[in-house]
Amino acid sequence: MMIRKTILGTVLSVLIFGPVHAEIANHKVKIGVLTDMSGPYSDLAGQGSVMAAQMAIEDFGGKVNGWPVELVSADHQSKADIASAIARKWYENEEVDAIADLVTTAAARAVREVAKEKGKVDLDSGPGSLPLTNDWCSATGFHWTYDNYATAGGTATAVIKQGGTSWFFLTADYAFGHDLQAQAERVVKANGGSVLGSVRHPFPSSDFSSFLLQAQSSGAKIIGLANAGNDTINAIKQANEFGITKNGQSIAGLLVFITDVHSLGLETAKGMLLTTGFYWDFDEGTRAFAKRFGARMNGKMPTMVQAGVYSSVSHYLKAVQQANTTEGIRVADKMREIPINDFFAKNGKIRADGRMVHDMYLAEVKAPAESKGPWDYYKILRTIPGDEAFRPLSESTCPLVKK
Repeated sequence: MMIRKTILGTVLSVLIFGPVHAEIANHKVKIGVLTDMSGPYSDLAGQGSVMAAQMAIEDFGGKVNGWPVELVSADHQSKADIASAIARKWYENEEVDAIADLVTTAAARAVREVAKEKGKVDLDSGPGSLPLTNDWCSATGFHWTYDNYATAGGTATAVIKQGGTSWFFLTADYAFGHDLQAQAERVVKANGGSVLGSVRHPFPSSDFSSFLLQAQSSGAKIIGLANAGNDTINAIKQANEFGITKNGQSIAGLLVFITDVHSLGLETAKGMLLTTGFYWDFDEGTRAFAKRFGARMNGKMPTMVQAGVYSSVSHYLKAVQQANTTEGIRVADKMREIPINDFFAKNGKIRADGRMVHDMYLAEVKAPAESKGPWDYYKILRTIPGDEAFRPLSESTCPLVKK
């Protein structure tokens, strides 16, 4: 009799008050940072992304509406199957509500599929591929920091204006590299330039000699690097060792991070044009965050990926607070309602396809004599308004976008 009364009471509660939401079941908010801790992208993301997420949680007070916020992290080793398995375990067994960073396209796509299935949130700061807000888009998935349309487009446009009208591409042979090359080619051809050829290299790669020789023999004015992280660093170093840049050809890194410049040194990287979503020395807000970050990271300044992780996690927590739940779709809807205003983005906005639109910056790497000290590497040449930097919503193939 007592069991029947208990069941009846539960049924009546659901009928009267509605379904039990995630905040009642969990009594906490749990965020996972899934990143590259040991591979070619570990310097630009990795432990720095975990630290950025931790700082966002601490700055929020460690709680949301009285629920404690927990952080977990793991290394996906840039492998889709590992990323998918960790995401599934986190979402199904460890009560993780959202996963952040997800550097590399393969990992991001794998986690996106699990998140869609489970109705959970993914906050993509590290990957660059456009399909994340097109064919792979999700109602609970967000692309935060940059994408290949913005970085390749901004850099290629600037290089062409300086006379770099003929291109040869060195491309990482996976989805990200292919997409990055495609976005740069789009800009080159639209501005009257020509593509003389391309070659794909394994990911990751340490020896670029044969690929660089092909680029050199093409006679192209610009060797476009459609890769990132250690691949970009190694390609630029070897191009300098082979004397390619001294013989009239120029290198255009289509996705360059401040950690890459730090590894290369200003003497090697000076004069390089790049497009970034964040620079630590841009204004008082960016400097304040970078100072706190550097104090915890042995003086290292944050990359745009790491700053984007902070921004995305902070915005997620605001949405949880206002929605008063951790239920994925309700939090995602609130995230789209709230404007983003922090040191990373002013008046940022999230579109129907999950793209967070914000200003990007065209930068030039300083010569050694121009630098005032460690990490003083960029001259900001232009602010690219968000609506110009990112692909127009009208061109999106995301099924969530109303045409």
